[in-house]
Amino acid sequence: MKLLDIIHRQGVPKPWAEGEKIPWDDPEFSRRMLDEHLSQQHDAASRRFEIIEKHVTWIHNQILKGKPARILDLGCGPGFYTHRLAQLGHQCTGIDFSPASIAYARKQAEEAGLDCEYTQQDIRTAHFGGQYGLVMSIYGEINVFRPEEVKGILAKAHSALVPGGSLLIEPHTYEIVVEIGENPPSWYSTSKGLFSDQPHLVMQENFWDAANQVAIQRYYVIDTESGEVVRHASTTQAYKNEGYHSLLTECGFEKQVFFPALGGDTDHPDGGLMAILAQKGAA
Repeated sequence: MKLLDIIHRQGVPKPWAEGEKIPWDDPEFSRRMLDEHLSQQHDAASRRFEIIEKHVTWIHNQILKGKPARILDLGCGPGFYTHRLAQLGHQCTGIDFSPASIAYARKQAEEAGLDCEYTQQDIRTAHFGGQYGLVMSIYGEINVFRPEEVKGILAKAHSALVPGGSLLIEPHTYEIVVEIGENPPSWYSTSKGLFSDQPHLVMQENFWDAANQVAIQRYYVIDTESGEVVRHASTTQAYKNEGYHSLLTECGFEKQVFFPALGGDTDHPDGGLMAILAQKGAA
């Protein structure tokens, strides 16, 4: 793309029409994103370790009741949750789209001698296996997929659980997705960053599509030397609580419990994310 293409861009993009999501599976993007995951200065890519450790303690004690279980983490990133859960005696499997994150997770598990297995794959098409006591998807991952894709993921998760097993998801609240879409446009320049190792300018605009209940984010990355433009886009589906309830019920889940934040913390909601614990029926 050229700069003129920005001038002639479509006014309001259609959901998912300009890209599935930011290119997590691109090796160079993945390498730069891993640096963001590992940073302890912010919670933008992954949470800081002190927060993760509190969540892991809650999952181990409150959901798994301190008993060893087989755990599947969908969108596991660099394995921060699975690594700590394996240290507590659980057998963990992680699936993620990012090659750098999966390579990091595998190396950390191997060096620590932990019972973890990691696969680089898209969770929409990946085979989950079975006999898990817990399947989880943390940090809003579920909202980036189309509703029909979410149903497919949840149905596979249901099949992968043992009778009485649990699903833990951490989706966005409806209100935060609206806020994302209604944010004003912005831009920044940097000598190197997430989108490129070279000096570049990033222009971002956001849209709230009320008809489809989605927020759409569009990014134009402009190389300052060549003037070349690369466009990325991301769509986030909004659901109200009854929407999440309907999705989970349709996929066979029972005994749904809604928490204002992961870890059950009622006093400190976490950046527009909530947590839902649902159970597969007993045999």
